[in-house]
Amino acid sequence: MIKTAPDFIRQFENGSASGETFHHADHVCLAFAYLGEYPLLEALQKFCLALKRFAAAQGKPHLYHETITYAYFFIISERMARQAIATRQTSWEEFAATNPDLLIWKGGILSRYYRESTLQSALARRAFILPDKLA
Repeated sequence: MIKTAPDFIRQFENGSASGETFHHADHVCLAFAYLGEYPLLEALQKFCLALKRFAAAQGKPHLYHETITYAYFFIISERMARQAIATRQTSWEEFAATNPDLLIWKGGILSRYYRESTLQSALARRAFILPDKLA
């Protein structure tokens, strides 16, 4: 694991991350790193551009999903803010330990907010769709 957020971001952006070993929890950790380094909207923009480049470099540009990316990103941001206010915990390890639901991919947190048909739609892939299911 990378020791610092800037190192993790730099390695991801320069293509050092392997698509074969970069899974959902790594995406969550990377979002956490961007949010720790940049203001929210700048972090989102940089994160999305990096994910698109990464997917394209892996020969899988179709894997980028705007709704999933934005939804997780904003949930992670909110959780970071709540945790910082409540406990002042800011390390990735502490965050991951107190938010294990964010690390579950299949049947994870987005199933509380989105219908599966919404997330499977072509529109949700290319544009952020607001949640369409009550929590």
